[in-house]
Amino acid sequence: MSTVDTEREQSLRIALIGYGIAGSIFHAPLITATPGMHIAAIVTRSPARQQQAHDDFPTAEIFATADQLWSQAAHFDLVVVAAPNRLHVPLGIAALNAGLPVVIDKPMAASVADAERLIATSQKTGKFLSVFQNRRWDNDFLTMRQLLKADMLGSITRLESRFDRYRAQPRANAWRELPASEEAGGLLYDIGSHLIDQAVQLFGQPLQVYAEMERQRPGVLVDDDTFVALTFADGVHAHLWMSVVARIAGPRIRLSGLRGTYEKWGLDPQEDALRSGIRPGASNWGKEPREQWGRLSTDIEGVHIDGAIETLPGSYESYYALVGDALTHNSPSPVDPADALMTLRIIEAAQQSAHDGNIVQLLG
Repeated sequence: MSTVDTEREQSLRIALIGYGIAGSIFHAPLITATPGMHIAAIVTRSPARQQQAHDDFPTAEIFATADQLWSQAAHFDLVVVAAPNRLHVPLGIAALNAGLPVVIDKPMAASVADAERLIATSQKTGKFLSVFQNRRWDNDFLTMRQLLKADMLGSITRLESRFDRYRAQPRANAWRELPASEEAGGLLYDIGSHLIDQAVQLFGQPLQVYAEMERQRPGVLVDDDTFVALTFADGVHAHLWMSVVARIAGPRIRLSGLRGTYEKWGLDPQEDALRSGIRPGASNWGKEPREQWGRLSTDIEGVHIDGAIETLPGSYESYYALVGDALTHNSPSPVDPADALMTLRIIEAAQQSAHDGNIVQLLG
């Protein structure tokens, strides 16, 4: 047996359900880049995607249905659910009941009630459950966390966070554009799951939620231009924008405190790198040129800074490294399902606020 074969035999065997954008561009490359893991099976109904999966992973088993996977559950160590949102909960529950640990792409579910069912199944079976919130490892978010840890801005007053993109026409037949509640379509579920999660990671559970959800493009069936305002304890406010009708993007991040401000333009480069075939481990992975660094202006403890500050490298691959540690050493999950449940509570409060035009009080 070759060294490669021995290493594969000893590594965690990952079964990936779904080989669309999420599965093929995000999960599969990140899993492959993680020492101690390999793709052992891929589930996809599409014949074209089955062929792509076979070409990409010739040693992996290719299944047309999840039932084929469950019948061989003992052969695998983890299931990754990268299927459309409406399938997250039924596939996750089926995997847990089959005795398999589970990673589910965000959003974990389309509703708080469904997320609670999924978490209850994880607790009943005693099997690991985590949610793929990869943008906790965005370069700007990692840099913000470092600045907060170093207390470089003083008491925080406001976070402004936005994803501005431009797509003139809705994508025909794309499940993210479908209005049925179980699809969890639209920007609030998609980008909002990331922006809300980041804000909660920084400041905890918000006290109040206000939202505006618009359908701006002709023929669009889901929100494509959304604003969410969160109010936290100690007077911290987070203003979150997500749009696909912005031809000129605003700043990605603006974090303000009483003694300083950090501002960063431009999206983390990891998504574009993955789409173009660049993988973790490449010399330029997760890094930005100096001209794309953010700006820090602060005057705290006698130190005055006003200029470019290096952006920490992004690190999406860290998620699966931490999943591996959790499975092999019983260390904490990189994303607790309770965090994803809180994000869904905020999303539902935002939906209520947008519908009623009122501020929603979020109870503990």
